[in-house]
Amino acid sequence: PNDSRFAELWGMNNTGQTGGTADVDIDAPEAWNVTTGSSAVVVGIVDTGINYNHPDLAANMWHNPGEIAGNSIDDDGNGVVDDVYGFNASSSNGNPLDDNGHGSHCAGTIGGVGNNGQGVAGVNWNVKLMALKFLNSSGSGTTDAAIAAIQYAVTMKQRGVNIRVLSNSWGGSGASQALQDAITAANTAGILFVAAAGNSSSDN
Repeated sequence: PNDSRFAELWGMNNTGQTGGTADVDIDAPEAWNVTTGSSAVVVGIVDTGINYNHPDLAANMWHNPGEIAGNSIDDDGNGVVDDVYGFNASSSNGNPLDDNGHGSHCAGTIGGVGNNGQGVAGVNWNVKLMALKFLNSSGSGTTDAAIAAIQYAVTMKQRGVNIRVLSNSWGGSGASQALQDAITAANTAGILFVAAAGNSSSDN
């Protein structure tokens, strides 16, 4: 793709540009010859939110079809007012705008608009990204908020939104039966729960 920073994405296409071993990557260009994704598929980003105004993300943002932006009314009756792009479980409102940056970074990896001459290219050039914010500006959050974010995704799936995957690039301090139950409920609803392997260079 012609995205200006694509050459930096060694995980997509590794030519040894950062000193690493060439072709240790996900073979993204080869995959893109087959498909560049689908705007019919929704991926939920359970994180710090998403900068839904970002030029590499805006076109791939999910829009709640049952909600009218800015009218301060819960148009679709799901308990959240003006949830146009998703849900802010951290503040219990409908504005999941990223105030940290991590969620937007993850969203760009998953679904940054590809071949638009700017920024990066996501694994999917075409996809819809649902912002599920439960982490605050410092990257902290509660298990209760994480559960609420997952439950929102399940609710929207049950209402007909084709949300297929939840991306979870976060961790916690201990086990939670309630969180496990929420993950199981998402799986039962047909949503794949994907968790990051961690940044500790450990063999998991």
